[in-house]
Amino acid sequence: MQRLASSEKDFAARFTRIVEDRRESDAGVELAVRDIINDVRQQGDMALGNYTMRFDKHPLTADLGSWLISAEQCKVAYDFLADDAKKALNLAADRIRTYHEAQLPENRDYTDDAGVRLGARWNAVEAAGMYVPGGRAAYPSTLLMNAIPAQVAGVKRLVVTTPTPRGELNELVLAAAHLCGIDKIWRVGGAQAIAALAYGTDRIAPVDVITGPGNAYVAEAKRQLYGVVGIDMVAGPSEILVIADGKNDPDWIAADLLSQAEHDPSSQSILITDDSGFANTVRDAIDVALTQLETRETAKTSWDEHGVIIVVDDLLAEAPALANRLAAEHVELAVDDPDAMFARIDHAGSVFLGRHTPEAVGDYVAGPNHVLPTGRRARFASGLSVLDFMKRTSFISCDEQSLAAIGPAAAALADIEGLPAHAASVKVRLK
Repeated sequence: MQRLASSEKDFAARFTRIVEDRRESDAGVELAVRDIINDVRQQGDMALGNYTMRFDKHPLTADLGSWLISAEQCKVAYDFLADDAKKALNLAADRIRTYHEAQLPENRDYTDDAGVRLGARWNAVEAAGMYVPGGRAAYPSTLLMNAIPAQVAGVKRLVVTTPTPRGELNELVLAAAHLCGIDKIWRVGGAQAIAALAYGTDRIAPVDVITGPGNAYVAEAKRQLYGVVGIDMVAGPSEILVIADGKNDPDWIAADLLSQAEHDPSSQSILITDDSGFANTVRDAIDVALTQLETRETAKTSWDEHGVIIVVDDLLAEAPALANRLAAEHVELAVDDPDAMFARIDHAGSVFLGRHTPEAVGDYVAGPNHVLPTGRRARFASGLSVLDFMKRTSFISCDEQSLAAIGPAAAALADIEGLPAHAASVKVRLK
């Protein structure tokens, strides 16, 4: 864990190194993923079978049941859920759906002063692929956060893939699939699943957009296949920035920092505070909490290797600028006036306002999507939304009078650009 103080002479250089640190895939991952994609494109289902056996120790045989988790299996998983788990899943689904329904864009259709009819119409993509991680990161919330916005957008065909290591199924993921009305889940993971969704195989039909988090290989596959299909984003390791004054309960802040550290050894948790004593107390609280955490091995590695505590002199004056440079996935503002600080923060995936708003509520039940930009991509990217599953088609309609009003300028510009056929297509219609 690194500790910095903004008053130190070398603070700017040390902070810059933290900002520029890339905790993502290396050249080895890039080459391996390229080979996997080529194999799947050329060999289809055979390549999927080979990689699934190699990485997940799960045989994909001629029996379709080895490839698919059926809607019936998902329903059984939902029916056998404990009541409290079922209520929690339903509450999460309802809140996520309500929030995303408000994101639906409106079509435009109007006539301007020149008499030209203009507008845009929104349509959903026809098919979307959802990647749901398996193994350490088998989360039903991931499926809800990806499938529900697609359904709200109006996507007709949803295709879900998830690895099932040694054939093991995550019953909560299946229950979430039932809640979303998913009728098929392919038992394929990794970069090979992304390639199958992009290019299609004999069994798996290709899709138009692929969303969902995954490991470095999944993220790299999405990066390489962008353009063949649309993607939500290239997501890296999880990260959280907590801006907190000394009035907070240190155990609360320690828990918030560890909530992201437990995701992956490459995750990053950063605390910015204006109270040196509070920083010490939080550090000690983390040490205590780690001894009691079931995920302590992962969380401790993340905290030891990537954790940061920054002490500043003036929280409101200094923290927002630091936050904007970090452009973190999650930003908690545990201060007296979070809105005043939020007004100064321009780059963040999602912001959690006030001492009683832990990041974890956003992961599950708040409503906004938890698929968020990482690795400083919040400077130019947003979290997953309904718009990721839609595209906008503009339209133009001229009659004789409106073309006469704007056509000569179009022809003149075409001539200036040296495109006479462009100009002619307008001029022939002008009297």
